[in-house]
Amino acid sequence: MDDQPPVVVHPLSDGARRVTIRGQDFGRALHAGDLIEFLRRAGLDVEDADLANPDFFEWRGGGPDDWPQT
Repeated sequence: MDDQPPVVVHPLSDGARRVTIRGQDFGRALHAGDLIEFLRRAGLDVEDADLANPDFFEWRGGGPDDWPQT
């Protein structure tokens, strides 16, 4: 489990994404801005966050451009 990225983004049935950071549930994201806010609250550097970086993010059920239509 040590090789798992610290941020995992899981799909939800309504198109939103469940975000876990270092194994802790941070909530439900509807867009990338929500994810960035969760990273900030977790104390992570979000200044130049590369949401496609596989060393930092694991995207399940779609990538960083997959968000619900609003």
